[in-house]
Amino acid sequence: MNLAIVKYNAGNIQSVLFALERLGVDAKVTDDKEELFAADKVIFPGVGAARSAMDSLKEKGLDVVIKQLKQPVLGICVGMQLLFEHSEESDTECLGIIPAKVRLFRPPLGDGGKVPQVGWNDIYNLKTNLFKDVPEHSYIYYVHSYYAEMNPYCIATSNYGLEYASAVQKDNFYGVQFHTEKSAKVGDMILKNFLDL
Repeated sequence: MNLAIVKYNAGNIQSVLFALERLGVDAKVTDDKEELFAADKVIFPGVGAARSAMDSLKEKGLDVVIKQLKQPVLGICVGMQLLFEHSEESDTECLGIIPAKVRLFRPPLGDGGKVPQVGWNDIYNLKTNLFKDVPEHSYIYYVHSYYAEMNPYCIATSNYGLEYASAVQKDNFYGVQFHTEKSAKVGDMILKNFLDL
């Protein structure tokens, strides 16, 4: 399989590479337009701030490239948030692939929830083959202060003082808010399901 990981300044790229290695899969880390178009699948990772991530994509022309990709694309964490129209983080215009917004968790969240959400939480209302053989209410690992509002493209839900979209899919674009690469067996299963799409 020809698997590409988008190279830009907001990547949690090394931990994604380690997770793929556990699955016996090699990936090419690239910001080359032709290599991204030629890949069978593309992973779009991200940690850090939405604004600087978008600036990096624009600087490399990757904002245009990502929107044109026709193969399965998986956004992880900030990579998922950038698929949306807008993020409240630094009032950032994002890629606009998912017509919905990313918002800041605002206390009080109930149960003493703090911002950011750090640690394990469950996912439910699982849809599509991305969650094939993943049991409802499986636990995955989060680190985030911003969340995707509920929207028609939601394929998994979590609750942290309010319900939000923990995974989305529109056409060939998939996104997960949680860190698959830090979510033990469940995370590996979701990554494998993406590779099998």
